[in-house]
Amino acid sequence: MASPRLETYCCPNRDAATQLVMDFQPKVFCGVCIGSASISLLLTILQLLPKKGQSPRKVPKASSSSTILLLISICDILGGLGMIFRSSVWLGFPGFIANISVVNGTDVWPSTFCVGSAMWIQLLYSAGFWWLFCYAVDSYLVVRRSAGLSTIVLYHMMTWGLAVMLCVEGIALLYYPSLSSCENGLEHAIPHYITTYAPLLLVLVANPILFRRTVSAVASLLKGRQGIYTENERRLGTEIQMRFFKIMLVFVICWSSNIINETLLFYLEMQPDINEMPLKNIRTAALITWIIMGVLNPMQGFLFTLAFYGWTGWRVDLKWRKREIPWESLSSSTAGENAYPAPVNYQSNIHDSKKISTPDSQQTDEAISMLSEGNTSSDERLTRSSPIYQGW
Repeated sequence: MASPRLETYCCPNRDAATQLVMDFQPKVFCGVCIGSASISLLLTILQLLPKKGQSPRKVPKASSSSTILLLISICDILGGLGMIFRSSVWLGFPGFIANISVVNGTDVWPSTFCVGSAMWIQLLYSAGFWWLFCYAVDSYLVVRRSAGLSTIVLYHMMTWGLAVMLCVEGIALLYYPSLSSCENGLEHAIPHYITTYAPLLLVLVANPILFRRTVSAVASLLKGRQGIYTENERRLGTEIQMRFFKIMLVFVICWSSNIINETLLFYLEMQPDINEMPLKNIRTAALITWIIMGVLNPMQGFLFTLAFYGWTGWRVDLKWRKREIPWESLSSSTAGENAYPAPVNYQSNIHDSKKISTPDSQQTDEAISMLSEGNTSSDERLTRSSPIYQGW
């Protein structure tokens, strides 16, 4: 799981609250992390693999929003691999890990592994948080017709730049002036926790606001496309709203335990003696949420793919074909029709129509298509009702 306590555990003079949770059934905890991360990793990859028996759609190229969804999944996969590797070493080499607690020890490899693995996990999940924020921003810009594939470069610069900067800054402040003297006071720990939880809190606060504005803008687009707001448009808007709701629901489920656990541990740190009897319930709650974090944090990758694409099925097609990759969506009307297997079924029977699409309706349909990408029923309704897709 991803917690700043992983970095503070690398300090030989770690605080009592960190020692409490890290000493609580370490073998069981590492086993839980390995099991949850392995299941999530396998199911996430299964979700993204092409499936048999699904008719592909020919599309020009990926949209910025669909690329962001892929990058979020990649961050979750790499973060899960870091959890599996770290927990496996802890279980397989207990003597190696025990050397972390040795003050002024000559063997630097245990501390190097502790710091490196913790930074890897924090960096990948922090980048995932920033990408999720970029997805909310991009969704809003798409319906405002101010986004495109060119903006993905700016998202890369912001996401990786901020993730690396905050991670390095937090670690540097925590371990200053040396690893053996870190955690001597809250002036070392607090900046580290702030840099770790800042992107998480940003997603919790900003994304619902951006999603809400996007849904309102989508409703205006649908009403203005043909001058009327039919039942199909209403259902499509509801499904886009539901997709945003699922994304935030998964995020809250996977990370609310971290906030609760950190609040409890900080409260315990403020106490003269955390082993006092009046604090028993708080210690118990902190240990329970600690185990819950080990289960839910790694599961974010798989749960996000369910929110993004729905369940794509078990029938994997490993044969290479020129079809649409799972995260591609209908983003533009230019040429270049390389495609890979899509994760959902799309009906190809299009009603004949002599309607001529205008540039405004074309841009509107492209924006709606990007936001509802991965949703079978939404894409089918859009295909039937929109003149831009006539003749595909």
